Amino acid sequence: MRINKYIAHAGVASRRKAEELIKQGLVTLNGQVVTELATTVKNGDRVEVEGTPIYNEEKVYYVLNKPRGVISSVSDEKGRKTVVDLLPDVKERIYPVGRLDWDTTGLLILTNDGDFTDEMIHPRNEIDKVYLARVKGIATKENLRPLTRGVVIDGKKTKPARYNIIKVDPDKNRSVVELTIHEGRNHQVKKMFESVGLLVDKLSRTRFGNLDVRGLRPGESRRLNKKEISQLHNLAVTKTK
Repeated sequence: MRINKYIAHAGVASRRKAEELIKQGLVTLNGQVVTELATTVKNGDRVEVEGTPIYNEEKVYYVLNKPRGVISSVSDEKGRKTVVDLLPDVKERIYPVGRLDWDTTGLLILTNDGDFTDEMIHPRNEIDKVYLARVKGIATKENLRPLTRGVVIDGKKTKPARYNIIKVDPDKNRSVVELTIHEGRNHQVKKMFESVGLLVDKLSRTRFGNLDVRGLRPGESRRLNKKEISQLHNLAVTKTK
C-alpha cells in the first residue's frame, strides 16, 4: 500500500494532506524519513508521523450538530473548544470532513477515513450542502438570481447554486434564505450572499447529501450506519459518472 494511502487509512489525514506531510519530511518508515510519495508500506513496517507511530484502525463515521463558538478542527493553539472535544468517548483519531466557521452551526461529519473525506469534499462530486441563512436585507428573485449562475469570490467563480426564499420581514429588513451549494470554500456562503448585497448574521448547515441533524440537539452526535455511509458514497459516485 502506498504510504499516503496508509496514512489516510490510519485516520491521520486525507491522502492529499498525507502527501504534504511527506514533502515536509514529517513521515518516517522504519526510522528513515520518507522522501518518495510512491513509497509502499508492507506488513510489519513501522510508520511514524511527526514522531508518533500510526496504525490502521476501524473506520468510523459520525454526524455532529455543531453549536456556535466551536472550532472545526482537531486541536486549537488558542485553547478553544473543538468539534473533536464534543466526542470525548471516541477512541479513534477522527477529524472533521470540511469545515464550518466558528459561528456557523449545524451538520458536520467526522471520520478517520481519509478516502471518504476526499470523496465528500471534492467539488466534482457535487454533493448537496444545504444552508439556512438569516440575512440583513430583503431577499428577492432578482438579487439572488446571480447565485444560480455563479458569482466571483476571491477571484474565482462559484458553481451554480440553488436558493429558496423562506421568509422576508420588511419591518426588520431581514430575510431567511435556504441555499444549496456543492463546494466548501472558505466563508463561501457568507461571501456569496455578500456579493449580492445581503449580509449573513446567522448561518446553519441543515443537510449534507442525504444526512440531516434531526433528533440531535446542538453539541450532540451519533454514529452513521452502513446504509447512510453507502448512500453518501453512491451520491459521489453517481455525480462522478
